[in-house]
Amino acid sequence: KSIPVLLYGQGTAVSKLEHECVCEGRSCATGDRCMGQQCFSALTLSDGAPLRQKGCFKVYEQGRLNCKTPPSPDQVVECCQGHLCNLNVTVKLPVRGIAPGLPVLAVVTVGPVAVLLVLSALAVLLFRRVHRGHMERLTPRDAEYGIIDGLIASNVGESTLADLLDHSCTSGSGSGLPFLVQRTVARQITLNECVGKGRYGEVWRGQWQGESVAVKIFSSRDEKSWFRETEIYNTVLLRHENILGFIASDMTSRNSSTQLWLITHFHEPGSLYDHLQLSTLDASGCLRMALSIASGLAHLHVEIFGMQGKPAIAHRDLKSKNILVKRNGQCCIADLGLAVMHFQDTNELDVGNNPKVGTKRYMAPEVLDDSIQTDCFESYKRVDIWAFGLVLWEVARRTISNGIVEDYKPPFHDMVPNDPSFEDMKKVVCLDQQRPNIPNRWFSDPTLSSVAKLMKECWYQNPSARLTALRIKKTLTKIHNSLEKIKADC
Repeated sequence: KSIPVLLYGQGTAVSKLEHECVCEGRSCATGDRCMGQQCFSALTLSDGAPLRQKGCFKVYEQGRLNCKTPPSPDQVVECCQGHLCNLNVTVKLPVRGIAPGLPVLAVVTVGPVAVLLVLSALAVLLFRRVHRGHMERLTPRDAEYGIIDGLIASNVGESTLADLLDHSCTSGSGSGLPFLVQRTVARQITLNECVGKGRYGEVWRGQWQGESVAVKIFSSRDEKSWFRETEIYNTVLLRHENILGFIASDMTSRNSSTQLWLITHFHEPGSLYDHLQLSTLDASGCLRMALSIASGLAHLHVEIFGMQGKPAIAHRDLKSKNILVKRNGQCCIADLGLAVMHFQDTNELDVGNNPKVGTKRYMAPEVLDDSIQTDCFESYKRVDIWAFGLVLWEVARRTISNGIVEDYKPPFHDMVPNDPSFEDMKKVVCLDQQRPNIPNRWFSDPTLSSVAKLMKECWYQNPSARLTALRIKKTLTKIHNSLEKIKADC
């Protein structure tokens, strides 16, 4: 009753056997049997009472991490591979007590300390219980991974982030780690330096087992954005190189206050907004960035059906500050705190419950004049396209042609104040129907001329006339191929 299954990692298929396992306790949704990579038998102390469970680890990394966990006074997990191999496996917690022959003086001396430690432990357990209850209300469980209450991998061994995320996605994006393992990883991170601050909170460069990670620490007033990103990343497999790679999310208590953490891949160059202020681009670099952003947006917007699928997603706050630059010159889209999801089969539109409405400078006309159809998912996609056109304008300004380049400026810099109001933007975009200025020098460069035509097609006042993300991606690919042909002919 073992069947072969192919697991994919680093582009290579690895054959693993699935085994039929005995399933008992809270880990079993239905029936007394399950199929998985490894069978397990576990014993956990839950509020002082022993909790026995049997079941299977369906995901390779989940079994790999939990089976490496050494026995502790509160938890023992034993794993095996084979047909019903956990049927007669009974685990016992390690015996705790005083070693024979321990001098009475040592007992008398250590006794009060031990009592103090026990009281401290009880206080910590009480806090963790309250904390865990709050976490479970805030964070949805990822049903696909069959999370098992009480099984927390306390030691992730020598695994690297790439090892942990390989199975879920070769690019490292998506809900790559089981929920409880995310909490373990989060608690093993050390914060090194703050690399960014904003209204949302702070971004830190952290380290996990020698590897750099980005830790976004949300301010308490932005809890709903943290919850939304956690919800989307943990229920949707965003497997794409141009979407910021998610690692873990956790609510942790530090310095006597609750902190909301979102842990992602770390990209040294920082945001596109920061990068464009310091760097200029050639035509190839401009197209590489533009095409990568369009590819990420097209992936968000499309619904993928099947077990490894995803709903369609609209970003709703696309701007250069929410796009990160990678070392290879490509970009990845970040900050999904305002994202909207759409499920075609049920026609369900999930807008979340975040009252924030995006960044005023990048708002489309229909958002500013309140004519947007909020019950139609296509409307949210068209808002993203408007914002993409503005980002494309920012990138093109920093692209050199004939030795000329413009200084970095945000969209509508010459039409509205530094921190424009809603009314400022509404007057410029809706009433006056103005658009960012296209410099004359762009029209003497074939690449920038084509990019200018493309961005104008993102700025139509009528939302339904705007291009789709997929059409933008195809057009940019054609422009890129034309540039490569010209370079090859030269």
